[in-house]
Amino acid sequence: MIFLVVALTAISVGLLVLGLTSISPADERVVRKRLAALQTGATSYRDLSERRRREAKRERLTTVLEAFGQKVGAARASDSNTKQWLVHGGYRHPNAAGIFVALRVLLAAVFGVGSFLLLAVVAPGFGFSMPFMAMVMSITMLALFGFMVPFFVVDAKVKSRQLAISKALPDTLDLLVVCVEAGLGLNQALVRVSDEVDRISTEMSDELTIVNLEIRAGTPRDEALRRLGQRTGVDDVRALTSMLLQTDRFGTSIADSLRIHAETLRSKRMQRAEEAAAKTTVKMLFPLIFFIFPSIFVVLVGPAVFLFRDFFGGLQ
Repeated sequence: MIFLVVALTAISVGLLVLGLTSISPADERVVRKRLAALQTGATSYRDLSERRRREAKRERLTTVLEAFGQKVGAARASDSNTKQWLVHGGYRHPNAAGIFVALRVLLAAVFGVGSFLLLAVVAPGFGFSMPFMAMVMSITMLALFGFMVPFFVVDAKVKSRQLAISKALPDTLDLLVVCVEAGLGLNQALVRVSDEVDRISTEMSDELTIVNLEIRAGTPRDEALRRLGQRTGVDDVRALTSMLLQTDRFGTSIADSLRIHAETLRSKRMQRAEEAAAKTTVKMLFPLIFFIFPSIFVVLVGPAVFLFRDFFGGLQ
């Protein structure tokens, strides 16, 4: 009897809860927030709104910089060498050259005006003054420094990116050899290697992913590989793409060619390491002369100087 009462009570409670949930209106705001979080990965609707606001501001700023760069440096912004150099640093935006020129001009103006205000307005209030020519030279040098700051930043990005790609290339080649020898075609091997090499180098993974996307979009494989060498600007990658193009053209074995190229690249890397080790003796010469040798000289000769002083002082 008790069991029957408990069962009927549980069924009644379940039906009551089911009825309340079916007749109660759903909160549209909660649903909208949840859908927005699932679509964009945002944790809340507020995060989604903030992200959209930042993206809108970034787009407006990018548009203004593009227009300004095209006006102040149209020739420089359309220079193919500048565009290729920016691509080497990972800046693939179509108007990256215009933005780069605009940033250089704006930073030069900001540094120049800021230094002028600092030297002409703020400095006299603290009792500091300098000749007119010296002030002009200082403003010019600071403006030139602001003009060169974007160049140094992009150049450092290009070098670091090319170094990361060069370090990841031997492992990438080994993975390619394994995939091709396992029976995969070159396209499928590139797809698999782009996924696996992401743990080693995101730069190399991005470049291989772009190659795969271009091939899927209908670009011929030789053209996609040629663009890979142009985008990276690394000599070893260009040699790899040239080897793959020749292998595809003459119909030789891709696995054998990749294995031989991997051994060649490994030998080249060993030679570079030996060259760097041989240069260490010359590089250590200047720290030894200017930093280590004076301290050793003081430790060794210092006590003798005091002994000579005491000896000759006693003779007097």
